[in-house]
Amino acid sequence: MRNLASLVFAAGLGFFLTVLLLQFGFGEPPMIVGQAIQDGAAETVGAANFVTSVVLAYRGIDTLGELSILFAAAAAAGLALGSRRPAPAAGEDAGFILRAGSDLLFPLLLVVGLYIILHGHLTPGGGFQGGVILAAAFFIPVLARPSRGLRHSTLSLVEGFAGAGFIVIGLMALLWDGQFLQPLLGTGTLGSLVSAGTLPMLYLAVGLKVGAELAGLLVHLMAREEGEA
Repeated sequence: MRNLASLVFAAGLGFFLTVLLLQFGFGEPPMIVGQAIQDGAAETVGAANFVTSVVLAYRGIDTLGELSILFAAAAAAGLALGSRRPAPAAGEDAGFILRAGSDLLFPLLLVVGLYIILHGHLTPGGGFQGGVILAAAFFIPVLARPSRGLRHSTLSLVEGFAGAGFIVIGLMALLWDGQFLQPLLGTGTLGSLVSAGTLPMLYLAVGLKVGAELAGLLVHLMAREEGEA
């Protein structure tokens, strides 16, 4: 019965992919409609990266939902690991090479993460990708020096303010322009760092929120693991 179910699933998946592929016009020129939409997005939103226009302007409410899902997943993971607050790690610091390597990587990862966040409206990248790099930047020093740890209160504060900032910017756009997360402050010059209105600010809020959540979760996992060792 299991093999039959797998065969039916594989046949249905193959049929779906075949129908989907037949819809593409292979060998034909690029779609004029798609190009017109991209050009219109650059003119109305001011973001050189078309993905940013979609993620933060055209479907910004969906991005807010993704942030809520990430928060719910982190909260659920914390509840599954235990309701007690993990004690600071009592393990010894790593050797000189690991400590020196973490000291070298921290500023590099911090700069790269912020660069990806702040240039998300110009090049591929943005708040989610940069936030993961920021989480790694703050977690690697904890691996090298477990005795220091990270202040969970600080991470919670950063996460809360970042999420509130995202919502406040969206509400301001709703009150002024009648559309949630509609870019404010003008579009600026296409391709310049100061452009796309409030979209860079939204990406900064997303990056800080994602970074704080992931960093807190990683530190929680490490403390839990050392407590059980």
